[in-house]
Order: sequence, then structure tokens, then C-alpha cells
Amino acid sequence: MTPDRRSLFRIATFLLFACALAAQQPEQIIRTIESRQVPNHQGLDPYTLQEIMDQFHVPGVSVAVIKDFKVEWAKGWGIADVETKAPVDAATMFQAASMSKPVAAMASLRAIQDGKFGLDQDINTILKSWKLPPSPFMNERPVTPRELMSHTSGTGDGFGFPGYDPSAPIPTLPQILDGLPPSNVGKVRLERPPMTAYKYSGGAVVIEQLALMDVLKKPFPEIMREMVLDPIGMTNSTYEQPLPPDRDRHAARAHDGDGHAMGAKWHVYPEMAAAGLWTTPTDLAKLLIEVQLELLGKSNKVLSQRTAEEMVTPVGVGPFAVGFTIEKMGEGWYFGHSGGNWGFRSDMLAHRAKGYGIVIMTNGDNGGMVMREIRDRVARAYNWDSLDKPVPR
Repeated sequence: MTPDRRSLFRIATFLLFACALAAQQPEQIIRTIESRQVPNHQGLDPYTLQEIMDQFHVPGVSVAVIKDFKVEWAKGWGIADVETKAPVDAATMFQAASMSKPVAAMASLRAIQDGKFGLDQDINTILKSWKLPPSPFMNERPVTPRELMSHTSGTGDGFGFPGYDPSAPIPTLPQILDGLPPSNVGKVRLERPPMTAYKYSGGAVVIEQLALMDVLKKPFPEIMREMVLDPIGMTNSTYEQPLPPDRDRHAARAHDGDGHAMGAKWHVYPEMAAAGLWTTPTDLAKLLIEVQLELLGKSNKVLSQRTAEEMVTPVGVGPFAVGFTIEKMGEGWYFGHSGGNWGFRSDMLAHRAKGYGIVIMTNGDNGGMVMREIRDRVARAYNWDSLDKPVPR
């Protein structure tokens, strides 16, 4: 066989395989994802999903897959709590960690759309209960909501939020921002002029949380419920911290890298916009679908088409838009976010235009490798354009 014919044969084989997968029913695809992979490209392909979870000591995993702008299927594997042995199902709530940020950004954009403040307004003219201290870095241009939500504001905190034991004193937002007891992190201050560099900053999102609360004069969980969660139908989601007992009955436990319980069932996060969302993959999939439909002008439950564009258009410095990180994968453009709290790891990804995506949530510190493998298996099963395809020669 000549080289050209070999290339054509490879392409034809790939397309036949892809079409066969696309014709499968969700139940068949789930079985494929759970099973050892064929063809076997090594890596984790030789292992079942349960074997991978066991290998990385991840007690539980929950997944929701989006196809054609709908939740195609959702399923949980493993256990939610190693102490009670409660199983994970599609309704089990997990801490979304940093995936809380784009959801919170959606509420800020709704407030901006409603004329409450401006996306490019000086944040100190919006804040009432606290002010970002004066700095020579603000001489040229002010810090704005756009910069706070895209990690380009110049705030220099590189810490993640460790959260608080439920029995510990919980700091106010001003105490967190000023690094004052009982806060367990450093103060949030500028270390460079805005829009000169990208540096991930949870503290910047806490400033945006406080600004939204100052303007709307409501508790943050109430703001999120009214502006985002209820309109989208995210009934198994809340920003309440700590989690109320009636919700806790359906919540996963935090586990360490060995799959062991970590003392308290979970930590409390007053930094709600940055790390405080409790939710399910299905609910987050609903949010991703809503953004996809808003971008097409086919829905406006939260944002108009024009405002939704801000969530997927990079601001010009770094990989972030207002809320989501933006990435080109293979031939496709995707928006998404990952998250990591004490004992939880999560990830979500959605195509900019094609109506597919995935949300994965785990209750173990080693969830990253499990999530990566699941995402790769789903992408292959549905023939996403993030895959490297054979190129004719």
C-alpha cells in the first residue's frame, strides 16, 4: 500500500470508528467509559474506571455530559463518605471550589446588565464597606470588575483558600482582605498595575463578592439564588456557608490523597464567590448549557447574548474572560474552569459553539488524574473536535 493510500485508510478507519461511537446510546457510552479502553494507547487505558479510582484513592466521582445543548446523561460512582459508606449518585452535592468563580461572575454580569455598576468602573466607587487601599499602581488606571474577574487586576495573592473547620471562628470579608484574625490567609493588595500581567487571584474575586453585596445590600447566597441558580433551575446548588443540615444529608465528604476522611466532613468558605458553591455536575451542566444558548441568542434566563460574550472573550491579557478560562483544543474553542478545595477536586469544560461539554466532581485530593482520564474517554466516545485527528498527506 502506498503512503497516500495508507493515510486515506487511516482516516477512513478513524471516521468509521467515530461514527460507530456517535451512534451508541448513552448506556453503551457509559459502559465504554467504565471499561478498559480499546484500542489501548497505554497510560490508564488498560484500567477500568473503578480500578483508576482505586489506584488514585478517590472514593467518589460524579459526571454529567452535555450533548446537543442538553444533559445527555449523569451518573455517580463510588462512595460519598468513607465513614457512612453512602453511595454517590447524580444528586450528591460536592464543593465546586474555584468553579464557584464563573458562576459568581455571571451574577456580577447580570448586575452590570441591569445598570447597577459598570464592568469597567473603578471598584472603589462601587465598594461601600471596604476600600482597596491607595497604591501607586492605580495611578495610571483603576482596578475594575472586569479585571477582578479575569485575574488581571494586579492583586498579588497567590494563595488558595484553605477554608475553616466548622467549629472555628469565621472571618468577615474585610478581615480576609486585610489579612486580619481570624483570617488564615494573607492580605489582598496590588503588586503591579492593572492589566499588565495575568496572575490567578482568589482575593480579587472576594473583592468582587463584597462589591456585589454592597450594591445589592443582600447576603451573597441570596444574591446568587435570585440572579443565577433559580433562573437556570440549579435546584441542588447553594452558596450557603456552612452547608445547612438539610443540604448536608446529600453532600459528599472531603477525603485526603489516600482516600481517608479528613476530620471535619468539610471546610467552611466565607470566600463564597471564590470557593463556596455546593452543587452537582448536572446543575453546573445546566449553567454551561445556558451560556452556550445565550451565546447563540437562544436564551436569556440570566444574560443577553451581548453580555454573555464577556464570559467567553479573553480580556486581552492572559487566558481568562470574565469568569471562564478560554482554551483552543484541537480544532475547537472551549470555555471552562477547574477547582480544588480541601478534599475536593472538580472540572468543567464546554464547547464555545457545538453544544457539548462535561462536568466532573470528585471527593478526593487525588481527583485530578481520574478527572483527566474521564474527560479524555468522553471526548473520544463523542468524537469531540479537541482530539488530534489524522491529517491527509
